[in-house]
Amino acid sequence: MALYRADETFDWSLFDGSSCAFGVFDGLHTGHQYLIGCAVQTNDTPGAHSIVITFDIDPDEIFHPDRLKKLSRNADRLDLLATAGADDVVVLPFTREFFSQPPEEFLANTFPAGAPAHLHVGEDFRFGAKAAGNVDTLRAWGERVGCEIHAHHLVSADGVPITATRIRLLLADCKIKEANRLLGRPYSIRETVHKGRGDGSDFGFATANLQVREHDRVLGEGVYAAYATIDGTRFKAAVSVGVSPTFEATSTANMEVHILDFSGDLVNKPITVEFIEFLRPMIKFDSTEELIATVMGNIQWVRDNL
Repeated sequence: MALYRADETFDWSLFDGSSCAFGVFDGLHTGHQYLIGCAVQTNDTPGAHSIVITFDIDPDEIFHPDRLKKLSRNADRLDLLATAGADDVVVLPFTREFFSQPPEEFLANTFPAGAPAHLHVGEDFRFGAKAAGNVDTLRAWGERVGCEIHAHHLVSADGVPITATRIRLLLADCKIKEANRLLGRPYSIRETVHKGRGDGSDFGFATANLQVREHDRVLGEGVYAAYATIDGTRFKAAVSVGVSPTFEATSTANMEVHILDFSGDLVNKPITVEFIEFLRPMIKFDSTEELIATVMGNIQWVRDNL
């Protein structure tokens, strides 16, 4: 899949006759995957492409930074979209000026060299200044330019719509298996390892220490069974999310990853952690011996069950 940034070098005629799915797609959950699959299926113009249209940042980074919680960072979101099955991903620059355009102007500037043959959006899709544009606006525009608008109901699971908000709430409640089912893959985070306290090495379970930004901290605190990928190799891992009460006065990390059967210096290296199973909540231990016994038990569970 080709990824294009809609800058001064972009050939806007790529949209002419194409079949597009338009959205932010935070987390690329199964509902998003369905929408993109529909765009692939309706790509019926000879020589045209199926295209995912998205933004370079999550709009809430501008409009609601105080309550922003993200399932995937922008770079990771684009990486996911590049594997979603469409021919191309086109990334629009999101600025206040760009989104302050009236809806008709927004559409004219997004499709200046020919409209798609098909445009797939969620039924709640909004765009343009003050979010004044909606599906009815799109349909009126589509009738004029020859674009069929497909407004989809939200895909449901267990009778409830699948949304990024629903998945965030599940993750916050440590319901990792249910969240993963709605995502269609394990929830993951990619971070760079920082130098930590060194306590883990002293106790017999060295950890890679991560400092996850507040906007990306959607997972409830506790200990998880996980996989950690380093330089393309996947290892079993036991992960502590949050600051342990035992070390809250000295901790420099809010996520610690013990990687089974790995040795080497990971400081300043990126790792990707995929969360599979919630093992236990955070505990304040009465003794070092209790801490070591509990953590070793968690590590053994990971070894035996992943």
